[in-house]
Amino acid sequence: MDMQIRPAADEDWPHIWPFFRTICAEGETYVYPYEPTEQEGRAMWMERPPGLTVVAVDADGTVLGSAKMGPNRPGPGAHVSTASYMVDPAAAGRGVGRALGEYTLKWAREQGYRGMQFNAVVESNARAVHLWQSIGFQIIGTVPEAYKSREHGYVGIHVMYQKFD
Repeated sequence: MDMQIRPAADEDWPHIWPFFRTICAEGETYVYPYEPTEQEGRAMWMERPPGLTVVAVDADGTVLGSAKMGPNRPGPGAHVSTASYMVDPAAAGRGVGRALGEYTLKWAREQGYRGMQFNAVVESNARAVHLWQSIGFQIIGTVPEAYKSREHGYVGIHVMYQKFD
């Protein structure tokens, strides 16, 4: 698939918002409110420096997904990055998540981070867990019943990490 990943512009938010809202409402993958307002969603997703939000677009400019990345923690923890990803359900299975994951890892290395940490990968989100493991992340711990899935009830969240060489 012909896809480009580029920094998100203000004009991209109206294209991100519909799938952001849908994914939050499904209640299976994010520790965001089930029904955030558009203003809340934008504030949670559109990063400011030193972070970055990107979009994956196809050849005709359709936004297929988005990722945000930056330091996991401020101050003495700012040498470890983090990232979050959302793929439009209409683009699922087309490699968008993998492309965004690889992009964020490359970006973090270029920015001088020493690793990348995911703080809350929902354990019942098997596709995401498998994807992140396939590109080098390890589960370093699981917090039991820390997420209330709409479909599965209380499930664990994994902390996943990849150390950079």
